[in-house]
Amino acid sequence: MQCNTFVGIALTALCLMLPARTPNDLTAANSRKIASDFTLNDSKGASVKLSDYKGRVVLLDFWATWCGGCKVEIPWYMEFQSKYRASGLSVIGVSMDEDGWKSVKPFLEKQPMNYSVVIGNPDLAKRYGVDAMPMTLLIDREGKIAASHVGMVDKDAFEGEIRVLLQDSAKNTAK
Repeated sequence: MQCNTFVGIALTALCLMLPARTPNDLTAANSRKIASDFTLNDSKGASVKLSDYKGRVVLLDFWATWCGGCKVEIPWYMEFQSKYRASGLSVIGVSMDEDGWKSVKPFLEKQPMNYSVVIGNPDLAKRYGVDAMPMTLLIDREGKIAASHVGMVDKDAFEGEIRVLLQDSAKNTAK
């Protein structure tokens, strides 16, 4: 019991020491790199191609069914999908479970998601530099990576980044 208490206190202290990212942490528009395109199938067999989302802000979430932080973030991303879909946000979840749909389909039955879920692969992980999860990227309407977060995001700061990208994009399309 004492060990669990110590671990909990240590983790809380660590989280408090890590700097929270703010919307100012978005990569400057002229420094952003193009997101690597991919085509993967969702649970119904439909193709999900990243480049088809050009013109929208994309929240690209690399996750796994065994990842505790991922399970915390998924409801947040579902909330963002509902709240900002009409403003131009699309969420794509990329499961990195080694056994693919064998683990993911039962997970989705218990935890349905309101956004596209696909199964990633080692090549995609390498192209995006995924070596820990969760890893979440924000891709602007031009298909460029505006932010990349390894580990759990700060929900409010991350939502702020989404709002900034949606507003910036709306201003640019109004010109």
